[in-house]
Amino acid sequence: MLIDDGEMQKLISAAVAARRQSYSPYSGYAVGAAVLASDGAIYAGCNVENAAYPLSFCAEANAIGNMIMGGGDGIVHVVVTGPNADICTPCGGCRQQIREFANAKNTPVTICDADGVIVLKTDIGALLPHSFGPENLNNAKSAK
Repeated sequence: MLIDDGEMQKLISAAVAARRQSYSPYSGYAVGAAVLASDGAIYAGCNVENAAYPLSFCAEANAIGNMIMGGGDGIVHVVVTGPNADICTPCGGCRQQIREFANAKNTPVTICDADGVIVLKTDIGALLPHSFGPENLNNAKSAK
């Protein structure tokens, strides 16, 4: 699903605003993410670090959690923004979480720099090829 420029700007602005709320005192690597859900709502999240690193939360995971808490059930588009001009793509775990809620294997993922300038346009299928998703489990259940 393509979104218009106005909707894209709202999504980017939500990700940039979320990044500004990041709690990243250990890495200094603030990340923000926003998802456009199938209900048309935008849900954002930021990374939240912990001195015990494995207990930290990624921005994408927080945005998805906020979507679920807000009643959303599917992702139409994802925007991620990092702290500088480098490309900040979702980590492997976040790619799998995006895939879980993506409405299609070609759900767009847009990566922006710290100012919200688009530096990469891709999709979840390119970021996580040959992925395992809910339909794999559904197909296994129906094969019994």
